[in-house]
Amino acid sequence: MKAVYFDCFAGASGDMIVGALIDLGLDFDVLKRQIDSLGIEGYDLATTRVLRCGIAATKFQVDLDKSKQPERKLADITGLIERSSLSSLIKARSIRVFQRLGAAEARVHGVDIGDIHFHEVGAVDSIIDIVGAMIGLEQLGIETCYASPLRLGCGTVQAQHGTLPVPAPGTAELLRGAPVYAGEIPGEFVTPTGAAIISQMCTFGPMPQLTIESVGYGAGSRDPHSLPNVLRAMAGSLNAHAGLHDSVSQGWSDSGQGERAVVIETNIDDMNPQAYGFIYQRAFALGALDVFAAPVQMKKDRPGTLLTILSQPERAGALVDMLLAETTTLGVRQYEVSRRVLSRAIQTVHTEYGPVRIKVACEGRRTLHFQPEYEDCARIASQAGVPLLEVQAAASAAYRSAFKSTGAAGAKPPEDP
Repeated sequence: MKAVYFDCFAGASGDMIVGALIDLGLDFDVLKRQIDSLGIEGYDLATTRVLRCGIAATKFQVDLDKSKQPERKLADITGLIERSSLSSLIKARSIRVFQRLGAAEARVHGVDIGDIHFHEVGAVDSIIDIVGAMIGLEQLGIETCYASPLRLGCGTVQAQHGTLPVPAPGTAELLRGAPVYAGEIPGEFVTPTGAAIISQMCTFGPMPQLTIESVGYGAGSRDPHSLPNVLRAMAGSLNAHAGLHDSVSQGWSDSGQGERAVVIETNIDDMNPQAYGFIYQRAFALGALDVFAAPVQMKKDRPGTLLTILSQPERAGALVDMLLAETTTLGVRQYEVSRRVLSRAIQTVHTEYGPVRIKVACEGRRTLHFQPEYEDCARIASQAGVPLLEVQAAASAAYRSAFKSTGAAGAKPPEDP
């Protein structure tokens, strides 16, 4: 699965994100043609190569004729996007980013989201930055996004409403729950557009296990000299087993017992059944915790399928976008739930047939149950010409032996799988 990691050591803005994606290989002519399908007038697009503290970066520029730009509400922007020839995935992602922007602005101003006049964040350059970023992710084949903590800056910034503190109120709303810090350099380092894109599309945290294939730099407008004002994007193949424990000695996972999750579901009665397997694969590639389907009886007495995805809250947006783009549904439901989960670890034991991974479920340091990984046992059984049950039994015995030598004092012995 291809992923991108945004290293936001100098913050993030919409033009920096698009510039970084162009630097990664997004074709500028393809970008222009797709943006043209929005039917917006009074702008020109350009890219230039610039230096920021000695780092060569791509500066993405939107030049506007401000006299031709009307004031737009969320419905106006959504209409522009829906009437375009953009792909369904780009449309869905772009609209969700603007809905996130609108919700943040509505909270700041204390009005309904439908009454928000977007002003700066609804200007043509913001529309182009948001849609351009979604075009870039699709064109580059990027399925999942990660981001570092964001440098916000400090001091004040001039906006349409006057002098505002950094971060601007809209930006602060957008970044609720995100890891941020001020830094020592005055000025605004994260714009509302940048905050909306990064917070909607990315999982925050340290860089995942990634085989880096390309690195791109998107330049910001300012050049403070004491810091390279660029957004670094590193794209490559995500290690599917990132984060798994590789041996008994590496101990237990850190997953907690109580957490929040999002249930995403939709009823479908008109899709080719062959597509469900593909949907499962796409959902798990995007980080779904679980995917399942159940038969239901729908309106007009049609048999249908209830398709359900369980997701971490920060990944729900990408999964909703995928369902809207890849299935025949006209809408999805989502709601937050609480769930209690056992801590889990993947530990490797050595048997006479070879190494086998063991999935261990525990509460604190109490092992409740364990299970040899089926794929490992099936592969070894085929290679060694022995029954599958024999390999599974050998793996269970090896884990019990390892547990006795490495288990914590007072820990409950593992139950048989």
